[in-house]
Amino acid sequence: MAAPDWQLVLVLWGSKYPVAEVNHLIATVCHLASRPPRVVLITDRARDGLVDGVLQRPIPAFFDQPELRMGGCQAKLCMFEPGVVPDDLPAVFIDIDTVVFGDMAQFLALQTTPQTVAMLQSAVLPFGALARVVYRLTKGRRYARGNSSIVVYHPAHCGHIAAHYRALHARHGHNGIRPMIADERFISWSNQPHMRAIPHSMAVKLPTEFMLPRRWMIHLRASLPWVRRRWAGLIAVTLPGVEVKGETLLTLPEGAEIIDRKGRRLIWSEAALGAVKAKLTAYYRALHDSIQEAT
Repeated sequence: MAAPDWQLVLVLWGSKYPVAEVNHLIATVCHLASRPPRVVLITDRARDGLVDGVLQRPIPAFFDQPELRMGGCQAKLCMFEPGVVPDDLPAVFIDIDTVVFGDMAQFLALQTTPQTVAMLQSAVLPFGALARVVYRLTKGRRYARGNSSIVVYHPAHCGHIAAHYRALHARHGHNGIRPMIADERFISWSNQPHMRAIPHSMAVKLPTEFMLPRRWMIHLRASLPWVRRRWAGLIAVTLPGVEVKGETLLTLPEGAEIIDRKGRRLIWSEAALGAVKAKLTAYYRALHDSIQEAT
């Protein structure tokens, strides 16, 4: 077997995700990848029962502080800490509640330079030339932001992100300045000149792509043929965690609704979700079976 030419990176702390779920995600990524990755799990403690070949790396003590593992998830910045992830290969980080449908190795093509960091877009101002101008003119007060459920980067060229956070934390304390309040904000801000958006043809956040405040809006969007074609080709979908849980989806009857705290609706039907509904069902059914087998 040829040596890997990329890395899959996961970060895990606490007890929210059982090892069986981590194994299921790893197995899915490796099965669908055109080139198998080296798998790196950054963890707060050694995990027993992982699939063979997973490289476990401890979360550095600085990033393992309780306040950095709360809502802002700044602990995830440890993926950029020099020496944590091997720096010989480019990497794709994914949250454990990301559902993978296709070849994650395709994300590597987004790295136009070694310094490039690609993330899902999460703000109106898009990553790109305009955002870089705004960033310079406002001296960093305004900037394009991304979502860190998926991060494409090269560990050898991104150590400055973790170092910058450490320096600001020492100077200002926890959440001392606005970009420090969440890992995704800090990544976007500190690496703004080299940020790039992951195209919506490759991956999307489930809330922003499939959840709208009115049923008619959801069905209208889902009826557009070019939208349904794009959904059918998605490589990954990220779930919002608490409000929409994958295991909950399996229990929903056809046409059931979930409403999040922003008033957005998810309609659990093929008419509203296209091919993604069947793919989500297959993924979480297989995950349910794997957890049952593990217990």
